[in-house]
Amino acid sequence: MEKFVPFEKLSKKKQKALNDQKRGDWGNVNPATQVLPDKKKYSRKQKHKGSELDD
Repeated sequence: MEKFVPFEKLSKKKQKALNDQKRGDWGNVNPATQVLPDKKKYSRKQKHKGSELDD
């Protein structure tokens, strides 16, 4: 049986290994905040690119 060693007294490598075990990954979730464009705001972009008539 291993002796209990407080987290603060562990080596940096062992602390990092323990932290990595505790933390999960995000999976398919993108942690960056996604902002929806405001529908009321005036947009200068062309609505349908390439739909203008070229003579």
